Amino acid sequence: MFHLPRLSRLTPPLLGLVLLTTLMSGCSKQAAAPEPERAVRTQLVNAGNASASHEYAAEVKPRTESRLSFRVGGKLQSRSVDLGDTVKAGQVLARIDAQDLKLAEAAAAAGVAAARTNRDQMGADYKRFVDLQRQGFISTAELERRDSAFKAAQAQLDQAKAQADVQGNQSGYAQLVADGAGVITGVDAEPGQVLAAGTPVVRVALDGPRDIVFSVPEDQISRVKAAAGLPGALKVRLWGADKTYPLTLREVAAAADPVTRTFLIKADAGKLDVRLGQSATVVLDLPQRSGVIKLPLSAVLQQSGKTSVWVLDGASMTVKPVAVQVGGADGNEVVIASGLSLNQEVVVAGVHVLSPGQKVKRYVPPRTTAQTAATPAVPAASR
Repeated sequence: MFHLPRLSRLTPPLLGLVLLTTLMSGCSKQAAAPEPERAVRTQLVNAGNASASHEYAAEVKPRTESRLSFRVGGKLQSRSVDLGDTVKAGQVLARIDAQDLKLAEAAAAAGVAAARTNRDQMGADYKRFVDLQRQGFISTAELERRDSAFKAAQAQLDQAKAQADVQGNQSGYAQLVADGAGVITGVDAEPGQVLAAGTPVVRVALDGPRDIVFSVPEDQISRVKAAAGLPGALKVRLWGADKTYPLTLREVAAAADPVTRTFLIKADAGKLDVRLGQSATVVLDLPQRSGVIKLPLSAVLQQSGKTSVWVLDGASMTVKPVAVQVGGADGNEVVIASGLSLNQEVVVAGVHVLSPGQKVKRYVPPRTTAQTAATPAVPAASR
């Protein structure tokens, strides 16, 4: 709050000067306070060793999984198994309506009987014509024609028998039978559905070896293949467990998946106690690298779509962002592939509150009470 002097005592020029000065002093803004120096924790860039590893999500699958279907078409009459049921070899899993198949089998059997009767008649005629030819009543050519007719009748009987066997097999195909012991992992058809020959009805995971199946990106497939020849480089960690077990690479897809662009890989689970569909993690240990630069995760940040770190200029005590390329991770640290050189000082804490050119100071941890008590007192004469 300010007071104006008595205006009657001032001359006009002096009065104008006083008024102008008073108005300017009342309307002027206070200058912004300088930004305080922020305390940051820093670390010198040095070279060290890094042991990298890759992890892939995996699943336990059967070595052999069959999609069972009927060899003939028909209406699904019944299905005696459900998802998750255990089946034995030779067990009937489903049936289709076999009425038409049985009628066809009966027709084939009648055809066999007709062909047999015709063959027997031709055989009897041939025997009579043999006697007539011996007596000179018929020619040799006529006897040969009778012999050919008998052989044709025999061939027709053989054909009818084969067709009857086929129809008999067709009737047997009305039952869907498990080829081996296993577990039902999928149901694809319900009773009442009309099925064509070959339409899947159920899926059976046969008992036997199990595979650990996982997918690998295109740029890492060569590493996985190279690790197949290194003992202990490829391991698996089952869901809910911390222990890892060695894996043996069994099969690598020859082409990438057209949608995900990843390669499907199968590894032998060996004697591991695993369950179908169980989740797992495949761990690929890469060879240890030396002479690499590692920084804490807290030192790295994203700016304008680029990965960068804050580098401290010790002379001016200011920071500037430097773009870097991350080459992987090693525990809670990141491996810097490029962008930094040795002996540079990098901010490793408080990176998200800094701006380019900002003045900072190195963080000094406060001394504890024990440290203060342990410090010897300085004699007064030496001060």
